[in-house]
Amino acid sequence: MFIKELWRYPVKSMGGERLESADLREDGIEGDRVVHAVDAHGRLVTARSFPALLAHRATLGSGGEPLVDGRPWESAIVDGVRLVRAAGGHRFDILPLLVATDGAIAAFGRDGRRLRPNIVVGGVEGLAEREWEGRRLRIGRLVIRLEDLRERCVMTTFDPDTQEQDVDVLRSIRRDFGGRLALNASVEVPGTIRVGESVELA
Repeated sequence: MFIKELWRYPVKSMGGERLESADLREDGIEGDRVVHAVDAHGRLVTARSFPALLAHRATLGSGGEPLVDGRPWESAIVDGVRLVRAAGGHRFDILPLLVATDGAIAAFGRDGRRLRPNIVVGGVEGLAEREWEGRRLRIGRLVIRLEDLRERCVMTTFDPDTQEQDVDVLRSIRRDFGGRLALNASVEVPGTIRVGESVELA
């Protein structure tokens, strides 16, 4: 097995950036979900209720600050919401990482970006990830603990490029995968991870 893809989402619920390498800390990939959207009352807004967020692409600039569609996040214009620096408790819905496998994405049969993974592990047969709960991935010295399969939500129904909704996507996840796909994960031993590196399941 090997690291096939790495993804970072500097602004929660926006399109992310594909990476060749990433620094993994105890709180996940450096620069991941450090900004989020709020409504007029200061309440967290995600693409579940505001899918227009998915139309924007967030990256990290050379100084480590998020950019939205190439502009500094503080000056970015996103209709209907405002962007704020995320407090620690609001950065992640569950755990700092989401790990998917190429086998499960193939079984899913749709664009893997709908699952919004941080890490895609390649060279995995079929739905083997469903037997990985509670196990660990070792990539060099780095160790990732795989906690449990992720319960999927309405965000999977939105096309990552057009934002068109197809509710059959979530219906098929519930029918074919019991509503759960990809794995919530945490970082046990931090380090740097690179595309192409070997992965050992422990």
